[in-house]
Amino acid sequence: MVDTQSAFDDRNIPIDKVGIKGLTYPVTVLDKRHRIQHTVATVNMFANLPHHFRGTHMSRFVEVFQAHYKNIQMKGFLSMLEDVRKALDAEAAFVDLSFPYFIEKEAPVSRQKSLLEYRCSYIGELNGEHRSFFVGIEVPINTVCPCSKEISRFGAHNQRGIVRLTVQLGPFFWIEDMIEEIEASASAGIYTLLKREDEKFITEHGYEHPRFVEDVAREVVLRVERFAAFPWFRVEVENMESIHNHNAYACIERGKRERSVWNSIV
Repeated sequence: MVDTQSAFDDRNIPIDKVGIKGLTYPVTVLDKRHRIQHTVATVNMFANLPHHFRGTHMSRFVEVFQAHYKNIQMKGFLSMLEDVRKALDAEAAFVDLSFPYFIEKEAPVSRQKSLLEYRCSYIGELNGEHRSFFVGIEVPINTVCPCSKEISRFGAHNQRGIVRLTVQLGPFFWIEDMIEEIEASASAGIYTLLKREDEKFITEHGYEHPRFVEDVAREVVLRVERFAAFPWFRVEVENMESIHNHNAYACIERGKRERSVWNSIV
């Protein structure tokens, strides 16, 4: 059959990124407690397209992912990038996938168990000899406003927030361990199932540990730097303010990340 995509294009314009977005696929990821966890990922896959090709072969992205979806970890992920590059006859390849990751948590007093969802992502890029692999983790937290506590006679306003950590590997780590470090940086953690005695404990614990978004960002940076020597990482903290119609935000980056053709990522 005629291969229209490989037809010659005389406009002399290369394409930086071409591929597929929003592919939903079951994947298997590492789990510290249970060894593996089955989840469902949303996948984006791209390659660059030389100027002389009219189009890319979209089906080849899915073929490559089909061959790798049971081995979604750093070594297998980078191998998948190489297969994307070869299959598309490209110089650069990029894959990112995001997925819900569930951890069983115990309530602080009643010890009732429930599952809490965390949003995670794996991001890989390959361009010539340059290879990078990133892990992203989103952790819901609770914060109590130090200013509100200081100036109010009764109580202090609090709100749910989110910490977004992106690290460049680097050393291997367990997602569960990093989540513990992030939650310890907040006023209190978030739980799916709480009884009254747990609610009392969390409310009082948060009041005794007030945190601005700036405080949380700095605490996470200190804990990440003690945790491992990552080449580069970024911490973002966003509070969904309870007494304002806007959010509070703080961001800190550490290290140096090499830039490639995928300047828009992370």
